[in-house]
Amino acid sequence: MRPARSCGRRKLPSRPSPLPDTFYWHDYETFGADPSRDRPVQFAGLRTDQDLNVLGEPLVLFARPADDFLPHPQACLVTGISPQLALERGVPECEFIGRILRELALPGTCGVGYNSLRFDDEVTRHTLYRNFHEPYAREWQNGNSRWDLIDLLRTANALRPEGIEWPLREDGYPSFRLEELTAANGISHASAHDALSDVHATIALARLVRERQPRLYDYVLGHRDKRSVQSQLDITGMKPVLHVSGMFGARHHNIALIVPLALHPVNRNEVICFDLSADPAPLFEMPPQQLSELLFSRSADLPAGVQRPGLKSVHINRCPVLVTAKMADPATAERLGISGERCRAHLAALRAFRGRDEQAFTGKIQAVVTGRNFAPATDPDRMLYSGGFFSEHDQQVMADVRASSPVELATASFP
Repeated sequence: MRPARSCGRRKLPSRPSPLPDTFYWHDYETFGADPSRDRPVQFAGLRTDQDLNVLGEPLVLFARPADDFLPHPQACLVTGISPQLALERGVPECEFIGRILRELALPGTCGVGYNSLRFDDEVTRHTLYRNFHEPYAREWQNGNSRWDLIDLLRTANALRPEGIEWPLREDGYPSFRLEELTAANGISHASAHDALSDVHATIALARLVRERQPRLYDYVLGHRDKRSVQSQLDITGMKPVLHVSGMFGARHHNIALIVPLALHPVNRNEVICFDLSADPAPLFEMPPQQLSELLFSRSADLPAGVQRPGLKSVHINRCPVLVTAKMADPATAERLGISGERCRAHLAALRAFRGRDEQAFTGKIQAVVTGRNFAPATDPDRMLYSGGFFSEHDQQVMADVRASSPVELATASFP
């Protein structure tokens, strides 16, 4: 059984992560938008060295659809991949993910893509899980790591926009869609939503940022691991730091000045922070359950004139981009819409509130983020996050399952 989880330019701070031996750039096309439910249909991967020179040939695979799964029609229209094509060209999903794992698990590999932490890596995890592989080891064992180019682009747009063309959406805010960024910057991307074409486009964007903003590129890459992130989140001192995240939205340039408040009581890789642009008064005045309801409600469901509390979790194992607050000099802060006066006032209020009873303050913050209840997963294929990590015994049984033929599995009994 699985045990429970435990859970002018200014000089940038230096606690860099080790550079990977190689990058493995990859992308999935899927038959739907939910990585836990929907299945991958195409994969492409291409390895480069640290200088982004291509090593070897690309890997392109199709996965054969399962007989008990229906693709989403819209996904077929977007990708141009029909179930019939996948059936004709695909291999069984167990073979599909096994070949992918061999590439991603190669020692010294940094697996990287475009929006890969939030989507492609979740596809990898769930597909490994469905096919009786340990779902996490390839991300950290043997000097391996992960990265995601989309937050590098968001950081460049917010802090170092020079030298890159930024396409605008209809609402006038920057677009970070891969196909729109490549078109604006003259990068060939002939077949958007073809996995290999998307991989080549992502590598080209990485080269562009590395050429136009080399110090920023090196900084974000060098601070991608959890130890580096931990060193920048000072909960005891409540030290503000700039955080880049799509959760802040394009109208806020995907960046905010945040302050760390507490560790999550269950997930030790999660630090609960506060967006200093938000008024902290509701945090002081409302009970935890009410704050939790507001925090996790959809924007459309919030009462008129009511804003979400400014709480924002930073997951230290998801390569979050954190930058010293000194990068927001007066000119940059004005361009980003960050009011130093407002942020300082909110920080002082938070420090004063914690100072009255630090234990009660921490307990309240933790109660807010744990007040959300999820329906338990009942489909075995979707229970990746329903428990803890696999034990050594579990992993041995999983290896036995993978090594068994269909005939053997029909009569086998696993302890």
